[in-house]
Amino acid sequence: MRFHILGLPHTVSSKLFNACAYTRKVVKFGKMMTQRGHEIIHYGHEDSDLVCSEHVSVLTNKDFEISYGSHDWRKNFFKFDMNDHAYQTFFKNAIKEISKRKQKNDFILPFWGSGVRPICDAHNDLIVVEPGIGYAGGHWARFKIFESYAIYHAYCNLENVGTCKQDNYEVVIPNYFDLEEFEYSEEKEDYFLYLGRVYNGKGVHIAAQVCEHLRGKLIVAGQGSLKEMGITSKYIEHIGYADIEKRKRLMAKAKGLFLPSQYIEPFGGVQVESLISGTPTITSDWGAFTENNINGLTGYRCRTFEDYVKAARNIGKINPKDCRKFGERFSLENVALMYEKYFQDVLNIYTCKGWYEIKDPNNLRPKNTKGYYDFVDIGTADFDVANGKIHKPIIVTG
Repeated sequence: MRFHILGLPHTVSSKLFNACAYTRKVVKFGKMMTQRGHEIIHYGHEDSDLVCSEHVSVLTNKDFEISYGSHDWRKNFFKFDMNDHAYQTFFKNAIKEISKRKQKNDFILPFWGSGVRPICDAHNDLIVVEPGIGYAGGHWARFKIFESYAIYHAYCNLENVGTCKQDNYEVVIPNYFDLEEFEYSEEKEDYFLYLGRVYNGKGVHIAAQVCEHLRGKLIVAGQGSLKEMGITSKYIEHIGYADIEKRKRLMAKAKGLFLPSQYIEPFGGVQVESLISGTPTITSDWGAFTENNINGLTGYRCRTFEDYVKAARNIGKINPKDCRKFGERFSLENVALMYEKYFQDVLNIYTCKGWYEIKDPNNLRPKNTKGYYDFVDIGTADFDVANGKIHKPIIVTG
């Protein structure tokens, strides 16, 4: 299959821009699907660095500087505007370059959603798929992939309860991770970690209050200012933006990671990254965490301050091996199979019998999809299908 993948006009498709979840998805998708033998054509900044079949530069450093100047995204949140020079140049050049390369039944993937929609609209003869919806609005493509059932059901809204309005081509495929980018460790140091944007929406204030109450060390890594939020404590160390190597070590050695998002978290990639590192997670009790943070197995989900305090006190009861095992389900190798099946289902609409197409009438289970089916079966249960055993829940004490 052939894919035209669109980078973000205000970032560079590179591991170095690891503070942007959408940019990281572009980079990981390139590697994930190229190594599966698909043709991946990437459109982005001239300094882009990712695995793909062809990189097409549609934005230069000079264009970038005109729009963003000396803005330091490592200290502050990203700066962007769809009407700025970088975006308009990106749109114009990408539209032109895709015209030179597109073929019938190619896919075009806008990882930044409606933020790059003008490019997709200019090529409505291609198959447009929103490849990882984790944003609250701007959904428009005929084919949609959501990062979790939490965000998918929120998108469906209450009006779909009790009505027959669901679309078989609006599916859930989770975020995906390159296991080689993480360090697994069973040996932990005496600190908790908060890694992400520093603002109340991500619940950094809750992590701070819990560690203040327990007189335990909390390392905060991310863009923003605790001081501006009125958070000061001798138990909290704010180290600012953490690059690839620093965040890798921080996650591996932390005894627990806080991610108490105060909104319906579409996915929360750092939570799964923490599990891959062997570090249990303490989260709120909604959104994607209900799917990816198995209470008592990979960490704890909390509602009240008491819940968070008990979770922190009992974090040592969570086995790093269980965290790692659960996190491995989100590997590039496993999730690639889910994407391949979905893209083939969509392609069948254009080339075969659509929903009724059966590629192999003698074997309804697609070939080489063990990872896909196992992932779906055990995504939300304290049940290990592979080993045929149920994990006993860990009782949280005061």
